Amino acid sequence: MATRRLGVGETLGALNAALGPGSPVWIKETRTRHLRSRDFLAPHRALQARFDDGQVPEHLLHALACLQGPGVAPVLRCAPTPAGLSLQLQRPAVFERVLSAVAAYATPALPALPGQRVLLHCPALRSSPCALRLSQLRTVLVADHLARALRAHGVCVRLVPAVQDPHMLTFLQQLRVDWPAASERASSHTLRSHALEEVTSAHDGRTLSPGILGRLCLKELVEEQGRTAGYDSNLANCLVTEDLLSVLAELQEALWHWPEDSHPGLAGSPDTGTDSCLVVHVVSCEEEFQQQKLDLLWRKLVDKAPLRQKHLICGPVKVAGAPGPLMTAPEYYKFRHAQVCKASALKHGGDLAQDPAWTEIFGVLSVATIKFEMLSTAPQSQLFLALADKNISTKGTKSGTFVMYNCARLATLFESYKCSMEQGLYPTFPPVSSLDFSLLHDEGEWLLLFNNILPFPDLLSQTAMLDCTAPGLHITARTEMVRHNQDTLHSILYSGLGHKSKEMGQ
Repeated sequence: MATRRLGVGETLGALNAALGPGSPVWIKETRTRHLRSRDFLAPHRALQARFDDGQVPEHLLHALACLQGPGVAPVLRCAPTPAGLSLQLQRPAVFERVLSAVAAYATPALPALPGQRVLLHCPALRSSPCALRLSQLRTVLVADHLARALRAHGVCVRLVPAVQDPHMLTFLQQLRVDWPAASERASSHTLRSHALEEVTSAHDGRTLSPGILGRLCLKELVEEQGRTAGYDSNLANCLVTEDLLSVLAELQEALWHWPEDSHPGLAGSPDTGTDSCLVVHVVSCEEEFQQQKLDLLWRKLVDKAPLRQKHLICGPVKVAGAPGPLMTAPEYYKFRHAQVCKASALKHGGDLAQDPAWTEIFGVLSVATIKFEMLSTAPQSQLFLALADKNISTKGTKSGTFVMYNCARLATLFESYKCSMEQGLYPTFPPVSSLDFSLLHDEGEWLLLFNNILPFPDLLSQTAMLDCTAPGLHITARTEMVRHNQDTLHSILYSGLGHKSKEMGQ
């Protein structure tokens, strides 16, 4: 029996190829009413553009009905209908293939990308936590999520800046954000020498304030990059400071000296220069102008500055019902943490916040709520936070608290089943090969598998897609796809799959 993971993309590709050259015509169905009779559809209008009167030749219909290939789901039937060409899969066979190797569907669909390197730069982490705005907190969580997604695809990721502020490190630990630390700044001596050569004539002998080296003209460089690049047309000059050079020195150091454990064969190799690395600056829209200055200054002062610099701009965060005029990131965390403690006290009774056994749980739930709020909207879009409701519930389906609470419920159920099985209260779960998958015929069961589990590897791949070849300065990311993880869990919780296991094993 074939063991390769089934894929929606592979199946759609094979279906379109079976119809011959031309634009793709097949679509995957997702709605319940359509899935009652078909899984894929080639719409009649699309077929009309491909065949005379939309009639598919008989030999092609036969080829579709017998379709096979790596990752291609087995076909039950393919027939013309008023809506177009309808195709239904062999659902019991698909259930068996997927549930026999369900762990394979928890990994990205795309293969690993050995040798690809991405330097993620999050300038917000150079501030102190008490000064961290919500829009900056969003950039931190987006950068952390993107780093995890890229590493899951085999990409070598380096995070900059290395955090020096111990209070920021403590706050990042609270947020379950894994970020490197540093005890001292990188040396900017060489960059300072280059900068002085460029700005010597810029200050005309006038006395400059401490920490300021002079003014550097960027207009020529902006014009050289071209209008389509996306640089702000007002970027004419840059005040070169010691702090800016320190930032550039750290970026340059990170670019040229990757840790030895960053990726096999990369560290210390002579070709780990700038051409093979993508630099992504993750910044809030309020910091975009300053980051463009830094980008151009890097190109101006360093001969081998990275050619591929992209800016991932996170939209503004608007707050409704905040307790104060300008809520900082730590205040936001405390606000959500207090809500979680209050909700748990109402549900379980007593002041659980004082119980050391619950401290870790409340921290995890608070972080889950914050990350789901911050990541559930596309990074480049404006984010609205509704803080007017002083209560938080574990019954809704749109929060991190709901997901974490139900993960705990599932873990308890699995652990209870394991203990009961060891005590002989339940029989050992039968081998998957002995199960009768034809008993999985409820509507919700197929919806769960076809709309959630089967496409899940593709969903994971989308979270790490960075179109670095697109022209222009800006880049987008799909970190909001994390919300689909929540939808998958929600489907699992309310599906009938678990209730069928005993019946299938009989």
